[in-house]
Amino acid sequence: MVCLETDLHDGQMMEVDIGRHSVLLTRCDGKYSAISNQCSHYGAPLSKGVISGHKVRCPWHGSCFNALTGDLEEFPGIDSLPCHKVQTGRYASLSIDVKNKRFVLQRMGAAVPGVNHTVLLLGGGAASLICAETLRQENYGGRIIMASRDDLLPYDKTRLSKVMNVLSGDTIVLRKKEFFQQYNIEVWLQKEALSVDTEKKTVTFDDGLVQSYDQLLLSTGCRAKGLDVPGRKLDNIKMLETPEDARQIHAASLGCNIVLVKEVVLKSGNVIPADVLIVGIGSMPNSEFLQGTKIQKNSKNYVVVDKYMRTNVPDVFCAGDLASFPLALAKNQLVNIGHWQMAQAQGRIAALNMLKKTTELTSVPYYWTVLQGRTIRYAGYGEGYTEIVMKGNYEFEERKFLALYIKNDEVIAAVGLDYDPVVSAVAERLLSGKVITKKEAQSDDPSWLQVS
Repeated sequence: MVCLETDLHDGQMMEVDIGRHSVLLTRCDGKYSAISNQCSHYGAPLSKGVISGHKVRCPWHGSCFNALTGDLEEFPGIDSLPCHKVQTGRYASLSIDVKNKRFVLQRMGAAVPGVNHTVLLLGGGAASLICAETLRQENYGGRIIMASRDDLLPYDKTRLSKVMNVLSGDTIVLRKKEFFQQYNIEVWLQKEALSVDTEKKTVTFDDGLVQSYDQLLLSTGCRAKGLDVPGRKLDNIKMLETPEDARQIHAASLGCNIVLVKEVVLKSGNVIPADVLIVGIGSMPNSEFLQGTKIQKNSKNYVVVDKYMRTNVPDVFCAGDLASFPLALAKNQLVNIGHWQMAQAQGRIAALNMLKKTTELTSVPYYWTVLQGRTIRYAGYGEGYTEIVMKGNYEFEERKFLALYIKNDEVIAAVGLDYDPVVSAVAERLLSGKVITKKEAQSDDPSWLQVS
């Protein structure tokens, strides 16, 4: 027995420990459910998150799970959660059976002999991985090829900048080699696309191979812009793009006799002494290989797609950092958002629409980072905001605040510093389509955070 029925009301959840299991018990419409309390992304306690109907949202990075089934409903998590049976006992008590649980991976199929259909995925990041998994989860029986210029299986690239102390590439891969083998997902490493022929439906690679496709996903992402100044080619200039880059930069930050920078000379002539210079001046799309095709790109060379992740060329889709897509939250304004979670969501949407299962992209952008040991979370799309409503103690010494971005008297985005789970609650409200007014944002009454 874990509690009495009266201990939990509709729209509430609680953590219960059963032996070595941390279980999340929820109640909605009089029905009790139990799933694992640890988010499948980085293990955050879901009991500290937000519950909305039958959905629970992680307080750290915004992953969503169905409280009844444990199914993953919003990224960045990639696995569903174990679901346990809840029983009503004597004296209106509740007990949870942790021995019999549903397995966390969604059922996936494999290639079916005789199915002559090929989906080619260009890029080895989050969008390609989720696209491949979704295809197999939806029982696609054709051939899936993922071609990546990386020398590593799809890995958690967010850890390169947010953690940096990556011991080896194997510690950050999202799926092991056996996973791809089991579900017949071919992964071609160190193979870069040079050109695409959308008439013949072929892709030519840097080793001379020409591969045909029936449907194509463009998810080659972006690369960091480098400084165009004297000194940019010095040996101690490091780009952060691979696990090896992260290891070198981490070693330098620990003082391992590596001096990255001595000084920076500004355009004004001012000289700033420095030991380490971090350059964050944007990124460039990896779309050069599309030159000469009919695939539509915008003025910045990002690939333009519709809300189904389709390009203007039949059977060619695009997802991830390379895509310029209509954001539902911004009244379908075409945007480019290089968030890990959005790339995953777009990969899923692309896969479903490849299979003619018409599905629109509705996800709310969610971003996080860590600075000086403090966690910043961001949800929404704040471009064009006209006001900011501040909450909490936003003096530097306190380092705990919430900023709500206002446009047309509505909240369009939120950023929080150690203010969990409010940013997740805002994300859920935005996803539900329930407007958060400026008046609500300014109020001290926390009821506006309720999303059920």
